[in-house]
Amino acid sequence: MGNIILAVIIGFLAMVTVGVALPVIGPILAGLLAGIIAGESPLRGMTAGFTAGIIGAVIFKILLAVIGFIIAGPIGAIAGFIIGMALIILSLYLAILGAIGGAIGGLLSRR
Repeated sequence: MGNIILAVIIGFLAMVTVGVALPVIGPILAGLLAGIIAGESPLRGMTAGFTAGIIGAVIFKILLAVIGFIIAGPIGAIAGFIIGMALIILSLYLAILGAIGGAIGGLLSRR
């Protein structure tokens, strides 16, 4: 269990840094890293990569709501929340690509 938590944290940090710079290959690389750290099986790697992508999307949504509140008060927070929800739906590809990379990483860690 400890490896999977560490894998999710490192995968999330990689998702935030590399995923922003490289929108398609970045989440796969972050998931691959999480999968290698989670180890043991492709399912554990996939779980770590998917969870890192979901956490990244949720934190991004919260940041949008907070920034909207700071800029425009309660109306801005509501607008940031709505925009964040739309972006979460659109950014599920981060989680899916992270899961693919995590499954590959989990498979590679078995060898």
